[in-house]
Amino acid sequence: MSNVTQQLFPGFRDVTITVDTGQSIAAVVGGAGPGLLLLHGHPQTHVIWHRVAATLAQHFTVVAADLRGYGDSSKPEGGADHAHYAKRAMAADQVSLMAALGFTRFQVLAHDRGARVAHRMAMDQPACVERLVTLDIAPTLAMYAQTSEQFARAYWHWFFLIQPAPMPERLIRADPHAYIREVMGNRSAGLKPFEPLALQEYARCLALPGAAHGLCEDYRASAGIDLVHDREDIQAGRKLTQPLLALWGAEGAIQKCFNPLADWRAVASNVSGEALPCGHYMAEELPEGLLAKVLPFLLSPPMS
Repeated sequence: MSNVTQQLFPGFRDVTITVDTGQSIAAVVGGAGPGLLLLHGHPQTHVIWHRVAATLAQHFTVVAADLRGYGDSSKPEGGADHAHYAKRAMAADQVSLMAALGFTRFQVLAHDRGARVAHRMAMDQPACVERLVTLDIAPTLAMYAQTSEQFARAYWHWFFLIQPAPMPERLIRADPHAYIREVMGNRSAGLKPFEPLALQEYARCLALPGAAHGLCEDYRASAGIDLVHDREDIQAGRKLTQPLLALWGAEGAIQKCFNPLADWRAVASNVSGEALPCGHYMAEELPEGLLAKVLPFLLSPPMS
């Protein structure tokens, strides 16, 4: 067990599994009961869940995983059209991980980039995803389509990271610690909510070989091939059918720039949700408040 897992996820164990897609996916696993997959966002790792994982593990087998390109998971080259970082490919990693751990059907709690992976997972493989919670996003296509000056200023990194390689990668690699501090610290809550060990872990992982490229390719895929997949769903009349709980921070850009419930209801048929009194990093800024909303939803009786 790593020192970070011992300190931030007591009672959990580290796993690294080579999944059916050929990628190596790292995670921590703890608890017992039905499967619950936790997926993080940018520029972080599974460590974002350290303040809520123990409580969730009282009810579920919690699998907090690193996405492809992040943390200690594989960081492949982006490939033609950035397809190796399509949310379809990243979702397939996680479905295979859960199957390897014994869960062919499970629930998903996902933040930021991980919530985009969860959206695609639930659309592509609905038999696997019983219900999902998305934290502080609206659907990707809706956000690009409604981009305003206010949103572009708040989410400047969306447009920086999609620039052609290797310029963004080179700038991130020059000082990954600064990237973590400044990107995360410039949000509404500053750096105050973050455990120092967690910040150290985010910076360690971003400094790993291939990490800057993986992070950029995630965003390049979202501005390209992911939008193709989202438009195909709309054209075919496909919607998410699972119960979806959308939560977002009242102090962040999602609240200020979008109508997240309306945007989710355009692509999903069973949506509830609300803003919580925090910023973007909900699981670290408002863990008890988040659990109070998430647990009743996740513990609802399974769909027949």
